[in-house]
Formats: sequence, structure tokens, C-alpha cells
Amino acid sequence: MTEDNKLATGCLPAGVIFDMDGVLLDSEPFICRAACMMFEEKGLHVKPEDFIPFVGAGENRYIGGVAEKYGLVLDLPAAKKRTYDIYLDIIKGQLQPLPGVREFIDLCRRHGKKLALASSADTVKVEGNLREICLDSGSFDFVVTGDDVVNKKPHPEIFLAAAAGIGLSAEDCLVVEDAVNGVEAAKSSGARCLGLATSFSGRELTAAGADWCADDLSAAPSAVLMW
Repeated sequence: MTEDNKLATGCLPAGVIFDMDGVLLDSEPFICRAACMMFEEKGLHVKPEDFIPFVGAGENRYIGGVAEKYGLVLDLPAAKKRTYDIYLDIIKGQLQPLPGVREFIDLCRRHGKKLALASSADTVKVEGNLREICLDSGSFDFVVTGDDVVNKKPHPEIFLAAAAGIGLSAEDCLVVEDAVNGVEAAKSSGARCLGLATSFSGRELTAAGADWCADDLSAAPSAVLMW
């Protein structure tokens, strides 16, 4: 039986929920650079590795966590706005979709999966990223961003909201994530999780609870759409 025939039998998951950063595209080097530049403007030299514990937790924590580490009191909304201004400028013509993104989305669509995007990033970043890689929000049945939830990853709220938004329970969904915080959130929601080793190692993602791991969506095992 071919892969397409296997998938056409109506196998689970009924929905696929995508994280954005590290799944659809790799914005981490750009947002890290932008945040470093923002801190430099405030006279504080920070290192890229300072941001690692906060990857996938949303920009409030991404920027705020580093500020706390160095004891810097920030006007967080203003700091985020400045970081986004820098970020949206430096990604122009530079940000690309990761391997297999369009093909995997097309595969899901061909077999009737409901699709959601669930990113801890603020809406301005989500829209800027999708625009830059020519993948608009209409590619998904439902979009939830960090602006729409109170509790950020590793809390499961964002994935529970994404599943509800496509009319499913999280148990009927596959979450595609790249960060330890995101994998933990996905598993806490009751979903199964494909971890992509774009930001963390497969070993770290497996330890966090990922059911499957791959380098990127072009290498996603067929089992992720056949359980």
C-alpha cells in the first residue's frame, strides 16, 4: 500500500498544530540578533546563549528573562517594540521556509487534516514571518499567537486553544514543535508531538516527551500521520 493510500484510510491525527519558529522557519538567529541590538542600545552587552532557556516561551519571557539575568529593569512593551522594529527590518529578503514545510502542509491538506498555527510569538512577528516566507495565515484553519493566551509554554494553554479553534480535542492532534518548552506544552495538552531538531537536539526533545523526532519536516516519519 502506498503512503497516500495509507493516509487516505482516515487515520489519526484529525488535526495538525504547527509551532512557527524552528518549525516553519528559523527566525531564532534574527530575533536573537535583534534583541542583542536592542540591549546594546541600552548599554548592555548580552550573549546569544543567554536566550536559550527562553526559546519557545514568547517574547515577553525571551527578552524579560535575559533582562532579569542581568538585573536590568525594562519597559517591556517598549523593549519588545524596538526589538520587533529591528527584527522586521533585518529579515527582509533573508527569512526562508525550512525544508519540507510546503510539502508537509500540502500532504496534510490532501488528506483532510485540519491545520492550526500556534506560536508563542506576538501577532506582529507571526504576521511578519508568514509574509516574508509567502505563507499567509489563510494556509491554516486557525491561528493563535502569544497575544491570545495568558499562560505561555510550557503551559499547554496555546495548544488547547489551537485544538479548540479547529473543533478538536488536543488528544486528536499532532503538534509539531522544535523547543523543549513547546514539547512539554504539547504533551501536557494531551497531544502527540513531533519534535524537530532545529533548535534543540533530538535527545533533548525526546527527554521532554516528543513521540517522534526529525531534522525537519522533509524528514518527518510517516508514522506521525498514521497513529
